[in-house]
Amino acid sequence: MYRHFEIEYFFQTARSSGPGGQNVNKTETKVELRFHVSNSSLLSEEEKELIIIRLKHKINADGYLQIIAQENRSQLANKQMAEQRFYELLANALKKRSVRRVSKPTLASVKRRLVTKKYTAKKKEQRAKNKLLNNESE
Repeated sequence: MYRHFEIEYFFQTARSSGPGGQNVNKTETKVELRFHVSNSSLLSEEEKELIIIRLKHKINADGYLQIIAQENRSQLANKQMAEQRFYELLANALKKRSVRRVSKPTLASVKRRLVTKKYTAKKKEQRAKNKLLNNESE
């Protein structure tokens, strides 16, 4: 599912928090990748809906999918990391989910359940007998 989205997303930079010492105070190494999902010409309507539903926590009020990278000291490395995350997010969002097939409980699990059920029933039955014996002796 590799399409060239480079023409549809853009980067914004800012001063980063994190490693870099004095370098952090003077260079803009934090990179924010922004991609407008609804305006994309490379995605079909179904794909857009899937992305909007599955990545709603990463889409802002303006409809932009935002990915922030600020782990590295260089802007280039952060750009590459943001792009990689972007493609991974899209691939995961567009991946077809497998439907869970309903299965019957195994014979062993049914047998185990019935054995424990009988055991607890006997235990309670004996408690009731003990109560009756105690009441008759008084």
